[in-house]
Amino acid sequence: SDREFDRFLPMRLRVVSARYWTPLRVAARAAAWLDELDIRSLVDVGSGAGKFCVAAALMSRCAFLGIEHRKDLVATAGALAEVFGVQDRVAFIEEAFGGAPLPAAECYYFYNPFLEAMLGQEDWLDDHVEHGECRYDSEILAVEHWLSHAPVGTYVLTYNGLGTELPRAYTEIRCDQSFPCNLRLYRKLGLPEEM
Repeated sequence: SDREFDRFLPMRLRVVSARYWTPLRVAARAAAWLDELDIRSLVDVGSGAGKFCVAAALMSRCAFLGIEHRKDLVATAGALAEVFGVQDRVAFIEEAFGGAPLPAAECYYFYNPFLEAMLGQEDWLDDHVEHGECRYDSEILAVEHWLSHAPVGTYVLTYNGLGTELPRAYTEIRCDQSFPCNLRLYRKLGLPEEM
């Protein structure tokens, strides 16, 4: 259960798990889709404490790289991967989205990682990073640019949306609306004139 899994997180992260980290049921469905489609590499943008990457690695053959801009969360996530023995397929790096090109992967996971910037201070995970409309707008522009330039064939997995619409080149190939938020998998197939 989520409660049992979350016991491996520090208390301050355990108590916010339901709000910030992907539920295990969602990770399980995503892992099943990854294996069904033989997707072998995934980058989690805004990986937080590493729950999605570690849980999905336990349930799939995929390799995961989490990108997180909070140094303490990168350390926590790395320790979580070691606890569950998946450090050979799960790694985490400290990086702000848009600060460097995204590493190459077949699939990219977004649990609406940009939303926190627009929340009121009482809903922030902490005040260790910049919040506000300026940061949000910058990240949305960066993800829109990245989406438009990602190679044809790229998969994008979202839980609770992305904060912006995906370009027409992306086609939804899986959707599960049975969770509190929608889990959707898209693939960039290219615009008709590009095919």
